[in-house]
This record gives sequence, C-alpha cells and structure tokens, in this order.
Amino acid sequence: MSKYNLPGPKSAEYLAMSKQYEPGCTSDQAPIVWESAQGVRVKDVDGYEYLDWTSGVLVTNVGHCHPHHVKAIQQAAAKLMNCYDFPTVERVTLAKRIVELMPDNLDTCFMLTTGSEATEAAMRVAKRYQGKHEVISFYGGFHGRTWGAMSMAGNQGTKRGWGPLMPGCVYAPYPYCYRCWFKKEPETCGLFCLEFLETVLKTQSIGDVAALIIEPYQGGAGFIFPPPGYLKALQQWAEEHDILFILDEVQASFGRTGKMFAFQHEDLRPNLLCLGKGIGSGMPTAALVAESRIMNILAPGEMSSTTGGNPLSCAAAHAVLDIMQEEDLPGNAARVGAYIKQRLTSLVNEVEVLGDVRGMGLVMGMEFVKDKESKEPAPDVTREFIKRCCEAGVIVGKVGLWGNVIRVAPPLVITMEEAEESCDIVEGVLRSL
Repeated sequence: MSKYNLPGPKSAEYLAMSKQYEPGCTSDQAPIVWESAQGVRVKDVDGYEYLDWTSGVLVTNVGHCHPHHVKAIQQAAAKLMNCYDFPTVERVTLAKRIVELMPDNLDTCFMLTTGSEATEAAMRVAKRYQGKHEVISFYGGFHGRTWGAMSMAGNQGTKRGWGPLMPGCVYAPYPYCYRCWFKKEPETCGLFCLEFLETVLKTQSIGDVAALIIEPYQGGAGFIFPPPGYLKALQQWAEEHDILFILDEVQASFGRTGKMFAFQHEDLRPNLLCLGKGIGSGMPTAALVAESRIMNILAPGEMSSTTGGNPLSCAAAHAVLDIMQEEDLPGNAARVGAYIKQRLTSLVNEVEVLGDVRGMGLVMGMEFVKDKESKEPAPDVTREFIKRCCEAGVIVGKVGLWGNVIRVAPPLVITMEEAEESCDIVEGVLRSL
C-alpha cells in the first residue's frame, strides 16, 4: 500500500546536509524534510503530502498555520518583538487570562520561552520557598534537556554521559501498569507504587525534600497513563509530607487530553504548574503558574528570561486561547480521540505485535512487542511501522524507554473524516506487519 518511495530526492539531499552540518539534531524518525503544512496536512520538500499524527511533537495543537494564529503573529511582528525589562500589554493580559483558567490557588503567572525553562523555574522557586534542596521525580519522567530538568529525568537516555547531575535528585516508580515495576496487576495492586514512596523517602532522601515533579502522563517514556485516582492520591500524600506538588503539563495542556488542562480530569490543585508546547502552538512560549505565597519570595527580576513573555509569543498564545474557545478544540480532541482510540484498540487482539493501546483525548501510545506473552519490546518493528506509515501517507513518531511506542497525537483540529482516513491507512499498515 506504499504511496511514496522515501526518502524523496530532495529530502535525501537535505537529510544528508543535516547529518553533516547539524549532528545530533536529525532524529531517528521518518526520512522526510517538511516544507509546509496546513491544519493536519503536511507537505515535504518533494511535494509529497501526509496526514500528521505528531503535531510536530505535540506542539501545533491548533493545527499547522491556523489563519487566526498566523495573522496574530504577523501583526505582532510588525509592532514589537521583544522588550525584556518592561511589561507589555500582551504579556500582562496573557498572564491574567491564564490565571483565570486555573484553580483559585494558582494566582500568579510567570512567562518563559521553553518547557525546560518552566520546569527549572518551578524547581528553583520550590527549593527557595521550602529552604530545602531535594526533589522527587519518577521513573520514565522527562522534564527537559537543560541541566536541572535533565537531572530529574527518569530515563537514562536523557542523561547518559552528561553527569554529574544536580544534587538532591530522588527517583520513584511511575505507575506503568502495562509493565509494572513490581510485577503486580492494576486490579489488585492497591496503588502499591504510591505506597512505595515511603520506602523511597527512607532509602534515598536525607530528609530535605522540597517538592516532587510529575507529568499527568509520561510522553517521552511511551505515553504512559497512571490509573484513575493515582494523581489525586499523590497530591494528598505530598500535602501530608509538606512537599510541594509540581505538575509538568508542558506536553499535556491546552486541550490535548480532551480538557483544556490535564489536571481537570481529577480536579487537581498543584502548587506549581508548568505549561508549554501547545500554549504557543509553534511559537516558543512557556509559563509557570504558581501560588503567590510561593512566588512572593522572589525579588523583582530575580528569575527573568531574556525572551520569555515577549509580545510576539504572547500574541500567539492569545490567538491559541481564542481558537481553543471558539472552536472547542478540547471537545473535538475528546470526540475524535475516542474514535481513534476505539479503532486502534480493536486491533490489539488481531495484530500480534501490537501489545497495548492507551491514552485519552488526542494523545495515545501504541506499544509494539515481539509477542504478547513476554511483552519483549520490538523497536525494529516500530521503526518499520513508522517507515510504512509514512510511505502510505501518515506521519507517526516513536518514543518509549525502549523506542517501541508509537506517538498518536494529531493536531486538535483534525476532523472525523481525517481521523477515519488516517485510521484506515494505519490499520492497513498494522495488518501488513
């Protein structure tokens, strides 16, 4: 069912150039070079067209080059691009707008540029407020590639060879029910991984824990979703131990899970919330939303960011919020995502190498295994699946601790017709495996 012979000649040329002049930037994904995109459809430099199931790594939530988004960026670029030391109308009103979407305890907003900046800022201010230096993170976690964020990674691939790491890192198991760290079953474990946190404190900590940082689902580890109730119970555990609860929604926010924010699924009230990716939908934008009692320990300008909150990025984020609300993109993610998940889940029992399908809204993981009994990861099959999907006209990407999970995360503007078209292609590729 191949549609294209990849890579095309122009893509091959640029891929070779990338390998020579920007080593470390070319990822192990589909062998194409993007040139333009609109909505859910992407064209490469050879003119081949694809349906995008990546959102450019969960960034373009409002779709590629949405007209309202593009217009807002164009108008802002012609007016003022950066200011740094002075507030702008765009930054102040965006901070207000974001806070108004939050639980009432989150009443301040600090604009930044990247998700790594947001997670680093959250950990720094938490340590300052608490007067302690340790932070708990979780197996499989990914919080960015700067030093502090990388140090908290629960994935060796993120930090291999970059040590020594930041002092005070404490690691705990994340509930990966398909591959339980404790070989338990989710129906009977009683959230044992939460109970195990007491052992983590006793064996790893020196009694100086300031905060914990966790993703509502783990993207880089393979779209791993905790069982219902886990995050709520973890929040309560943190409160009981006087540990600040940092929720890293850099990837999960702005409609991706079928609600505007992932914390809404369990009515969570984090002390600090990290936002990014979808907030700018392609423009470098991030934010730390926090309780004022915590942020008030900072002196003016103490955590400033050179381009954080620049008027160009803030104008883009305003446009994202407009589009989210006017087009009900979180609702569309819930509806279309349920259809895609049902289509993929129905194939688990039919396709031997498809071990698990999990997710919510328009963020799902398809885990490939060599056989269902052993659950041995199948990264080679995953790479072949990516290649065949791309040749057939759908762009997918891989993640996971073993590189054996396919990312299913199309832009939130995907229609039911586009979902059906792309599912038909993906199903055909799955059956061909």
